[in-house]
Amino acid sequence: MDFRRHSRITKVYALGVGACARGAVDKNELKYVYHQDGQQFIQVLPTFASLLALEYSSHLADLPGLSYDPRLLLHGQQYIEIYRPLPSSCCVRFLITSSECKAAVVDYEVVSYEKESGKPLCMNRMSVYLRGAGGFSKSSQPISYAKYPANQILASKVPNRQPFTALLYRLSGDYNPLHSDPTIAEVAGFSRPILHGLCTLGFAIRAIIKCICGGDPNLIKAISGRFLLHFYPGETLITEMWLEGLRVLYQVKVKERNRTVLSGFVDISRLSSAL
Repeated sequence: MDFRRHSRITKVYALGVGACARGAVDKNELKYVYHQDGQQFIQVLPTFASLLALEYSSHLADLPGLSYDPRLLLHGQQYIEIYRPLPSSCCVRFLITSSECKAAVVDYEVVSYEKESGKPLCMNRMSVYLRGAGGFSKSSQPISYAKYPANQILASKVPNRQPFTALLYRLSGDYNPLHSDPTIAEVAGFSRPILHGLCTLGFAIRAIIKCICGGDPNLIKAISGRFLLHFYPGETLITEMWLEGLRVLYQVKVKERNRTVLSGFVDISRLSSAL
């Protein structure tokens, strides 16, 4: 994938997850869409890494013995490791290191490298639910979130105390038919199109960067999120955060339904001096 001539995609992504939504000259977020104060490169939000591996979801049907209706695919869980700050312009190559089919759940992992230097940029590990699928054989070398270190698994409980901070967001649609086509949404069992979970994740992590990291996206080391419930564009999201050492626990709720749609954690390299 060549981003050398298309660095604007990083700006479009930032706008898509709400950067500068509260003001076109927001000094904390202008750096994601504009060369602010003479900076040489646009800064890239760490959740942009999720887009680098997203296209491989469309190739799941190529797995031997796997048959499913793509309209019924739902994203279940996302884990991202950031090895170094993402450049706004480069050529990227990918390596799918593992995949496993478990009943109607597929886990796979994609490592993204800068093609010219060969250095790794980030790793994505994803779980998707293929509703209506199943009955296929297990992988000869199965992988599972259970085989990874405990600190990479979403096992933390939300603390029974007031959140560190809370922010409200309004989200909008997505180009995936499930998120824009009422007919496709109805087939999938929703009353109307829903927002993609990765977009919700982008809003949540952007809030953490702004409130916990003092606006510095390079403090983010790893991101884990579990998509728990659908979100309808036009509803109000509340992002709650709890700081425990160098880990930020978070959950995102729909205000109107008082339901949690996303929860997870973010590991940071150090505390911001702004805290």
